[in-house]
Amino acid sequence: MGFQGRTMRAAVMYEVSQPLVVEEVEMAEPGPGEVMVKLANSSVCHSDLHALDGAWPPPVPIVLGHEGAGTIEAVGPGVTRHRVGDPVVLSWTPGCERCRFCLVGRPNLCEKLAETVHAGVMYDGTTRMRKDGRPIYTYMGTGSFGEFTVVPETGAVAVPSGVPTDVAAVVGCAVTTGFGAATKTVRIAPGDTVVVIGLGGVGLSVLFGCAAQSAGKVIAVDVHDDKLAMAKRAGATHVINARETDPVAAIWELSGGRGADFAFEAIGLKATIEQALGMLGTRGTAVLVGMAPEGVRFEADPTLIAMMELRIVGSNYGSANPPIDFPRILGLAQADQLDLASLITSRVPLDDINDAFDAMKRGEGIRTVIDFT
Repeated sequence: MGFQGRTMRAAVMYEVSQPLVVEEVEMAEPGPGEVMVKLANSSVCHSDLHALDGAWPPPVPIVLGHEGAGTIEAVGPGVTRHRVGDPVVLSWTPGCERCRFCLVGRPNLCEKLAETVHAGVMYDGTTRMRKDGRPIYTYMGTGSFGEFTVVPETGAVAVPSGVPTDVAAVVGCAVTTGFGAATKTVRIAPGDTVVVIGLGGVGLSVLFGCAAQSAGKVIAVDVHDDKLAMAKRAGATHVINARETDPVAAIWELSGGRGADFAFEAIGLKATIEQALGMLGTRGTAVLVGMAPEGVRFEADPTLIAMMELRIVGSNYGSANPPIDFPRILGLAQADQLDLASLITSRVPLDDINDAFDAMKRGEGIRTVIDFT
């Protein structure tokens, strides 16, 4: 794939635990079956921080970012589902549409992702960005911390007209991951007692999903009072500050000794995963939504799991089929049934991206959105 001389500004990661470098890089035109997206917004996610701090060490240099929205800038040969100017959201699971999981509507489990998205390259094994002749990888096959990106056409999902691009961006990962965990990965029955541990963009989106499923008690757990207050507005019936109260004991008390029917862990820590298991009543389900750093292991009592018929379920990208689920979720937001705009707590230019990561490390806010406009 030759480079055509187009340049853009992007935030490039060169080393673990070092600030991103905002600079000009070269971008190739899209190849067969590919599209170029002009980014309007991209939000900052903990998964990006996992790459930056080395918890998930990526190939470098790399452009991070995977929650982005904008418009189609150019299309490669053979592209049929997009036209220049179409509004789209990026998806970090661009399904091959040929493997067994894609064919049953589960592109989030596409068998090609390990060779492409997880390696930071396109389907042909190469990159579309470079600097001084050196290839630059794209994080999670997306690389949305730049003015443009090139993705497979299945990696861009058309969205309804009139949707704000900052709201569309957060649907590209956080909202779909959380809302889908509560509405697609598992089925919550009306009146069930559910717990959500961790109230970032993903955890609050789990709360949205639990409320939409008519759960009974919806209990939110975090260590930040501002996030607990937001959880109340998002549909939580009870909140627990885990810095002040033992959350496991509190759940058993709030449930009248029955325990939780579902406990969603939206952080990815050993301690909170084990807390989720400890909250479950008989036939309860722990849903692991948060992505843990490499090497994290947790402990569980297999006898207790067997005797109580407990279940541990993983949820990847909210079990999403992005071409169907992105428009569905955005439609709910347009109908004022989901307050997705409330998840966006700050907007900054690309030059301030390192400040956005610093704020995330301090636990401030929910979602910071990069504004390229």
